[in-house]
Amino acid sequence: MKFLNLFYEEPEGDRWLPLDRYPRRVIRRIVRGKPKIGGQQRVFLNLCTGLDQLNVPYRVNNYRYIQRHPEEVACIIGKPHVLDKMKWENPILFGAAVFSHPCDDPKLLERLPVQKILVPGEWMRQMCEPYYGNHVLSWAVGIDTNTWTPLPVEYKDIDILLYDKVRWKHEFYEKEVISPIKFCLEQLGLKTTVIRYGFYREEEFHSLVARSRGMIFLCEHETQGIAYQQTLACGVPILAWDRGGYWQDPFYFPNKAKYAPVSSVPYWDSRCGVKFKDMSEFPVKLEEFLDKLNTQQFAPRDYIIENLSLEKCASNYLEILDKVQESLT
Repeated sequence: MKFLNLFYEEPEGDRWLPLDRYPRRVIRRIVRGKPKIGGQQRVFLNLCTGLDQLNVPYRVNNYRYIQRHPEEVACIIGKPHVLDKMKWENPILFGAAVFSHPCDDPKLLERLPVQKILVPGEWMRQMCEPYYGNHVLSWAVGIDTNTWTPLPVEYKDIDILLYDKVRWKHEFYEKEVISPIKFCLEQLGLKTTVIRYGFYREEEFHSLVARSRGMIFLCEHETQGIAYQQTLACGVPILAWDRGGYWQDPFYFPNKAKYAPVSSVPYWDSRCGVKFKDMSEFPVKLEEFLDKLNTQQFAPRDYIIENLSLEKCASNYLEILDKVQESLT
């Protein structure tokens, strides 16, 4: 079987002196311990695991090989700075760790031999389509359902895990959304634990999810949403704040880019849980969620296995790659 040529790197530049990124990396490891895995790195790692499960061989960051074989497709998972690592002559399958918005590189298709651009979900594909046309496709990475798996009910000592992934105007939403939700849960006598995005390690999140009966997910929007999907894989249903409206990233909105509608749970069906749009809906939706939770009407793990397993998503990636290769012959 032919090897895939995969490329992924985290950006790391020098700060004070030439090449000081290398000793800084060692010092960080000593002081902070093992680095946290970010969402885009998780995309790369889970794709590799899915390919392993399919017994598909691949090379990682072998720039010397790819330069000697300009006819082979370079699968640049990301991040975007990898596009500037060398002068690419190879046809490129780029993504899903791509630009936040196409306005970061509107002439990408002119300056590089990019055949297809993968983005993590459908609303992002629609946002990119005016810039990249049919070159942009939606592709989700798989969730490791062997690692993220349910625990027996006797281990569930947390009623609701409140996942705070509010990224902008946090002080405002703490007052208007997060604190009122905490108050509602407290009034109902529910044992609640709060975890905030950016302030935990994956193993801590894994432990809390395993101990929880349900989760409330608060995020303005997600392109894929790996953390909430890992939760679903553990058999934990979610009450999700799906506010809709505009893409909110303040670096772009409203002056550089405006796009709507977005979603905080772009991969979802009724097996996963219940959604609410704003706080006026929350009390009724919370009651519905708790009723269905207590009567075991959800089946979130079934949704993940059916739609977002490692093998299925890796197979989807290979199908896209096959079509790219066919278009070149």
